[in-house]
Amino acid sequence: MNNKAVILGNNYYIGLSTMRCLGIHGIHTVAMDYSDENRYGAKSKYCNEKHIVPHYQMETEKFIDALIDYAKKQELKPVLIPCHDSYLEVIDAHLDKIREYYLIPQTKQGLYTTVMDKGTLHQLAIEKGIKVPETVNVHDENFHDKVENVIKFPCLIKPVDSPTFVKTFRRKLFKVHSMEELEEKMEMIKESGLEVIVQRIIPGFDDHMYTFDAYLNQDAKVTHWTTCNKYRQFPVNFGASVYTVQKHVPELFELGSKFLEEIKFKGFAEIEFKKDAETGEFYLIEINARITNLNSLLYKVGLNFPYITYMELTGKALEPKAITRNTNTAFWYLYEDALAIKDYIKTGQLSLMSIVKTLFRPKAYAIWDWKDPKPGLAFTSTMLDKVFKKVVKR
Repeated sequence: MNNKAVILGNNYYIGLSTMRCLGIHGIHTVAMDYSDENRYGAKSKYCNEKHIVPHYQMETEKFIDALIDYAKKQELKPVLIPCHDSYLEVIDAHLDKIREYYLIPQTKQGLYTTVMDKGTLHQLAIEKGIKVPETVNVHDENFHDKVENVIKFPCLIKPVDSPTFVKTFRRKLFKVHSMEELEEKMEMIKESGLEVIVQRIIPGFDDHMYTFDAYLNQDAKVTHWTTCNKYRQFPVNFGASVYTVQKHVPELFELGSKFLEEIKFKGFAEIEFKKDAETGEFYLIEINARITNLNSLLYKVGLNFPYITYMELTGKALEPKAITRNTNTAFWYLYEDALAIKDYIKTGQLSLMSIVKTLFRPKAYAIWDWKDPKPGLAFTSTMLDKVFKKVVKR
């Protein structure tokens, strides 16, 4: 009997790719979600069990109890893999309790939240000598003067708590072009009770965004890693990856590994950097402390991070490995890339020809897999249903 793997968040392709990465090795996977709606990841042929549990935010204590009750019934501790920030926040808040029943790479309660929180992350980065975009806290003295003279317009209003902000406003941030617009957005945000920061925009188009993807073992040492280069995002300019290519950038290893090891991080992490188009310097933008959008790409180029995690936690750690060449392989989320392409062309940021030229390379798809078609068909059915309802309403 092997340890099971419990995956949280199967209504998105990150959970789906995690399940596939484990299932191909014969690992027993368990899909746990608060609803069966749009749960296309659980339709994978690699899904062995499906469970509905209380909502992680609306019924947090009941959710934790359900997790623990499930683990108590197992012969061996399951490996727990949250695939969304909101799940990770809850797990982190109850980490010491949950670790009694589950295998989780991180051992220090609060560290996940520290690196996910924009304010504490930036302070930590500054302490470790890592460049971050100039930032002003809304409670700072001379706030308006600092925005005018240090940050300057246009600038970004970014949340401290990203998951709640996205849930409230359906976007990752606000870009503002004047003090009047800034104050207007700040008033709207104040009504929601959310905390935000104001940040300078680092010069450079979307293809100046890079990632350092790594796994750190229980000694907080990087054992597996690679780097990637974003081409397109959605929403455009300040969104999530929809077309990203694996590209070896040694400098990102030097910056990323040093930072993660110094803060004693354990498990998988993806650091997003932006390369300043004027100076060539890399700035740390954010850290994803759980499996990310690029998981299918990372697997295709040779780094199966869910499996790497599982094997170390169950006492069978894999040999260290790094992808230190350019594989020319791309991650592609066709649905959102189509929306992004429309906006890039509409705003004159990219031409159709320049976009077409990027498509001729090996790809790792976000959802579709010929060997596991049901999730892709379920997702397509849901999208077609939404389109049909919009047409009927007209």
